[in-house]
Amino acid sequence: MVPADPDAVNRRQYHPRIVLSDLRESWFIDRLRIPTRVVLAPMAGVSVQAFRRQGRRFGAGLVCSEMVSCAGIEHRNEKTLGYLRVAADEHPLAIQIFGSDPAVMADAARMVAAAGADLVDINFGCPVRKVTRTGAGATLLDDAGRAARIVEAVSNAVDVPVSVKMRRGLLDGSRTCLDVGPKLVEAGAATLTLHPRSAQQMYTGTADHALTSELVSLVDVPVIASGDVDTRARAQAVLATTGAAAVMVGRGAQGNPWALREIVDGDGREPTREEVVAELVLFIRETVRELGERRASGFLKKFYGWYLGRGRFPKPFKQELVVLSSTEEVERLLIAAAPGALPLLEQLEDELPAASEIVLGSLPISIYGGG
Repeated sequence: MVPADPDAVNRRQYHPRIVLSDLRESWFIDRLRIPTRVVLAPMAGVSVQAFRRQGRRFGAGLVCSEMVSCAGIEHRNEKTLGYLRVAADEHPLAIQIFGSDPAVMADAARMVAAAGADLVDINFGCPVRKVTRTGAGATLLDDAGRAARIVEAVSNAVDVPVSVKMRRGLLDGSRTCLDVGPKLVEAGAATLTLHPRSAQQMYTGTADHALTSELVSLVDVPVIASGDVDTRARAQAVLATTGAAAVMVGRGAQGNPWALREIVDGDGREPTREEVVAELVLFIRETVRELGERRASGFLKKFYGWYLGRGRFPKPFKQELVVLSSTEEVERLLIAAAPGALPLLEQLEDELPAASEIVLGSLPISIYGGG
């Protein structure tokens, strides 16, 4: 039973720390109820609507868009990969924005909140040069004053909670996040996500969750632990040792929604070939609906390897799919390889809610890398 008072829930869960073993337990970000302790990460070139909706089906309590350029929103001239859509069945949803100007960020936040975001997430973690050279992303960790002004401007601009995703700092060994984090909370952040790698590390090495534990002890809002969480055992260990409210799953869920099911429910059985094909074909169809055939055809190629890898299908088969010129051809080859997927696919489509969408025709999704 979910307690009616989120403030009471937060007091119990974050002060003092308790060991959380049930990842299906709900929690709150301000007044926003999140139904499980697993958050699907924002990932550039990955976190389209089809990916987010699938994540919700497999147990993610909160899903996130890839980061959206505030400059692109302001100028309406950024080359886009797609238009932002919010479907009825992906709530609760965080839409992530990035930029360096507080006023521009505030205007962007108003737009994404109007689009249907339940949470406005600010990116202070992206290490990609195209972003950091503009003064955005992880660079803002070295400018605590500006970072706090951005959070304050965004939180004053919208009625939904504001979150911040950050890295430990720019350089290896940095502890900047421990100085900046409390200032962001004071400025209005309702939750923090920490990926305890440096921007310099990119995605190499390991995430230092001892730093996550220290951050938890410094702030009175829920902290989400990001980095190297790819199994239920790892998720439980991170929650138990850090006192974090939830874990964020990123690369482990690419082409592998079953990882989310294993983390949330403990169901570690490997999917059958038929289940893999059914999910992949559904993902293809939903992505084509969202992006159109031309853009979807190129976008989907990386997903074929992700879905069909892990020993599920032979490598030559994956290579065959990549060179096909249309998604219809890909779908035919997949069904021919696993005909038993058809009834599963029909069942999935019958159960899938209609995507009641709000479409902002002028709101671009960023082409840049994610944090």
